[in-house]
Amino acid sequence: MADISTNFLGIKSPNPFWLASAPPTDKAYNVERAFEAGWGGVVWKTLGEAGPPVVNVNGPRYGAIYGPDRRLLGLNNIELITDRDLEINLKEITEVKKRWPDRAMIVSLMVPCEEESWKSILLRVNETGADGIELNFGCPHGMSERGMGAAVGQVPEYIEMVSRWCKQYTDLPVIVKLTPNITDVRYPARAARKGGADAVSLINTINSIVAVDLDNLAPVPTIDGKGSHGGYCGPAVKPIALNMVAEIARDVETHGLPISGIGGINTWRDAAEFIALGCGTVQVCTAAMTYGFKIVQEMTEGLSDWMDEKGYQSLEDFQGKAVPNVSDWQYLNLNYVTKARIDQDSCIKCGRCHIACEDTSHQAITNMVDGARMFEVIDEECVGCNLCVSVCPVEDCITMETISGVDPRTGKTIDPDYANWTTHPNNPMAVKVAAE
Repeated sequence: MADISTNFLGIKSPNPFWLASAPPTDKAYNVERAFEAGWGGVVWKTLGEAGPPVVNVNGPRYGAIYGPDRRLLGLNNIELITDRDLEINLKEITEVKKRWPDRAMIVSLMVPCEEESWKSILLRVNETGADGIELNFGCPHGMSERGMGAAVGQVPEYIEMVSRWCKQYTDLPVIVKLTPNITDVRYPARAARKGGADAVSLINTINSIVAVDLDNLAPVPTIDGKGSHGGYCGPAVKPIALNMVAEIARDVETHGLPISGIGGINTWRDAAEFIALGCGTVQVCTAAMTYGFKIVQEMTEGLSDWMDEKGYQSLEDFQGKAVPNVSDWQYLNLNYVTKARIDQDSCIKCGRCHIACEDTSHQAITNMVDGARMFEVIDEECVGCNLCVSVCPVEDCITMETISGVDPRTGKTIDPDYANWTTHPNNPMAVKVAAE
């Protein structure tokens, strides 16, 4: 069987699945239940010390976005960092780590942007036996208004400065948790590396209002007639997270920087995608809050089975292997041609492919053939855009076929030897990856 154990920054865990810093990691009771279920590690919910007391709302803290079958697609929360006493948290972290020495124990921290505040809390965390610390520079609500969380994560100079402080006052690995609420995630990642951080984790939650209650005319969740922006997470944010992870993994200045991937990881397949883009571990929250801690068993078994099927013996066998295939648009092969193909046996004649193509695309799908309702692709009009595949309700009914020879739409000869981006002489990242 495949070995799915991890060694991330010298922190060993039996599998790459860690619980992210969030409500599921707020106390010893939850964390021990998670370890019993099989989680490889946890990031303890963010601790604070200096500054105004943390007081969470006593009303609704979550808003949700659902699919048609009420499957949870996205979750918005307005919860702050832990409101439990620091001494209790530190005591529980110490006790849990002693009872579970083979599991990763990371402590998330957030204090005011002052050197003494970071020094004070780090010296206390050092005594717990924890394996590492995560600097929460991502929380977009509540704490950011106090000059912490995303307010720090949006300023690269602050990230570099605090990272240097932390490396000065702890020998534990330092992971910087990045905010997605920024134009270009590469700059804070570069700052973290310059400050001496050992790794980055991303993404934290996305600033959001998920809904407005049209009876009360207030944002959801609503607290006594008022609402606030919160942090968005869950399956819906995965595409954003994958892109930001890839940006850091293939950036010349952060290439090789260890990454712990976060954002919409719901299945083993999601985890494999993050690892293929370079992540050494993955952090999960919403899936555990939706389905419970035992979902990790499906994740570990699924990942192991897939690795066996592919012949991968360890995570390192495919970690980062997708990075060289992430390209800037200008390096894509413009001679590569695909055409849609409709399987008539599985087609249910709903017509969604036709109407989508007819109204919003390239009028490349018929709706009648010899007077009968039938949907076929007109190769001369099809640009291979894949819209019909995306809207078809029947899996694998419409597929994309690679065409060789001459493109019937443009009449151009398709060059099978077109150099792809990984060997393109004008792509500095491609040259670097190829050299390695």
